[in-house]
Amino acid sequence: MKALWQDLRTHFRIDFRPGLYAATALWLTVLLTINFTLDLEDAYIDSFQGKPIWPVLYFCLYATAYYVSVWLWTYVHRRPDIWRNRQFWLRSGVALVCYSIYAGFYAHSQWSQQLFGGQIYVFAYYCLHNLQSLLTIVLPLVLFYIFLDPYPSSFYGMAPKRKGLALYALLLALMIPLITWASFQADFLESYPTYRDTNANEFFGVPEWVTALVYELCYGWDFVPTELLFRGFLVIGMSRVLGHGAVLPMVVWYCSIHFGRPLGEAVSSIFGGYLLGVLALSTRSIWGGLLIHIGIAWGMEIAAFLQGRGH
Repeated sequence: MKALWQDLRTHFRIDFRPGLYAATALWLTVLLTINFTLDLEDAYIDSFQGKPIWPVLYFCLYATAYYVSVWLWTYVHRRPDIWRNRQFWLRSGVALVCYSIYAGFYAHSQWSQQLFGGQIYVFAYYCLHNLQSLLTIVLPLVLFYIFLDPYPSSFYGMAPKRKGLALYALLLALMIPLITWASFQADFLESYPTYRDTNANEFFGVPEWVTALVYELCYGWDFVPTELLFRGFLVIGMSRVLGHGAVLPMVVWYCSIHFGRPLGEAVSSIFGGYLLGVLALSTRSIWGGLLIHIGIAWGMEIAAFLQGRGH
């Protein structure tokens, strides 16, 4: 654990410039203000749900957030060569296209209507919504890794490593009291558990815990491609180009994917994204981030179920 704290201090010492971090904080403030004042994502971008322009609008949002952040980093660190680097454009372009398609993907709605004649539409919709990342994120990154990555090592942090797991487990344990407290709040119980009774168990003739388990496994899976792309591809992979500078632009983009969530969650994603990004760069693994992400998600689901809000 001491080694990881040392890695955090080392990263901060190498990357920190008062002007850079102040400018990045200002850029984040501008993005957050625009989104939560105008309700940019929910009221405007999502009004095009299911239309071809929907992922294009997400691309514009994410590309703006990311490339302005990269420009700030390259300007302060005096690295204009980054903009002439083919690998930078290739990697960032692949990441932006993949995640924009993922965010604006809607084919699973039609698939859910066709599956079993639409009799389990709601259950199928939410399961397929969480699994579509296999096509939109995981498959493209596998193909990039096999055919286009000139520096293949492990698959963007997917190789399990023990380094740092104790720290990640401690961070997760610290969340338990917060999750427990939140589970007694009315607004929490309005959102969790995300699983709702869909009568799918009656359709399949199985106990409800079976369909709930299937749903929760699909729900947990959806955090894997998020960690793979942001901490794996954009930090571990992009560090071949940007070095320690891969973290800060990733954090800004990561914050922007939370624009459809409450403001507090979007703000907290900045600090969580930075910490997980630095630790992923240090350990060359995303397993710690997966432990925290999935652990918190399932912890909130379990807490809500224990409150009797599973229906």
